[in-house]
Amino acid sequence: MSDVDGEDDETYEVGDNEKVQICPLTQETISQGLSLLCRTGNGLGHAFVKLNLKDKGLNDMAAISSFIHLRFLDVSNNHLTDLSPLATLIQLLWLKIDNNAVACFKGRPFTQLNYLQWLSMTANQLTDLSGLVGPALETLNLTGNRINRINGLQRGSFDNLATLVLKGNHLETTDGINLPNLRQLYLAQNMIIRLEGLEKLERLTTLHLRDNKLATLEGLSPSMRCLQYLNVRGNAILDEISLQYLGLVSKTLRTLVLSDNPVVETTDHRLSVLILVPQLERVDKVPVSPEERIEARDKIKEHKEEEVPEP
Repeated sequence: MSDVDGEDDETYEVGDNEKVQICPLTQETISQGLSLLCRTGNGLGHAFVKLNLKDKGLNDMAAISSFIHLRFLDVSNNHLTDLSPLATLIQLLWLKIDNNAVACFKGRPFTQLNYLQWLSMTANQLTDLSGLVGPALETLNLTGNRINRINGLQRGSFDNLATLVLKGNHLETTDGINLPNLRQLYLAQNMIIRLEGLEKLERLTTLHLRDNKLATLEGLSPSMRCLQYLNVRGNAILDEISLQYLGLVSKTLRTLVLSDNPVVETTDHRLSVLILVPQLERVDKVPVSPEERIEARDKIKEHKEEEVPEP
């Protein structure tokens, strides 16, 4: 996972896979991909716990179900649709299924994977998250799918999830993420027009919404008591009124990325946001200068004096 600066510079496009021969998984293919010999759970035996099956042209992985000691598995860049063979791999810690054809979590294949901490399923064909569970998951990357609504991301099923990446999907709203322990949320390159349900994200520090369709920041909540980084670059925020909601997170927000919005072309947006959030340290990745901070404080003072009624 890259840092927030890297996330801002990154764009995502799903390319066409090169044509490869489609085939089922064989014992020979598995033997060639195994590595990392470790002790098994009882400490008396040894087994290979890492398996790389990337770019094997696989359309079936039933043969993997007997390799119950696997902890690290990469089956990226294949043609897989069925995840049920993974259900027996209860020791998995790390799982990468990027660039396949998985459309759903039929049969809840991860129900028994109580140690799985890192899961990436970018560039599949998922439309929703029904059937997905991850009690130990800390990082979940679903970039480049077809997800049009967020469902099932509730406390109890994802209590340890700290980083959620849903870039390049079809979302129109942020509603549906009830994860009070979530720290980083990446929603760039969707079609989001509304900020909803954010009051549930009490520990969120990073919210990345670049290249969506937001016309206002209404939906930011004072319940977001840890938010430090907000990126809304490339949206449709038109005027200063749409920015007023920044005041709801002014106590913690330190970095704001607002470039490529109409408001940037028509106003002194740096001064406007500093008046709303005096503690900001960077605006559009440029550090706030002492001169800008003084000017903002003077404007705040003027506004307060204007509000005092005459005796």
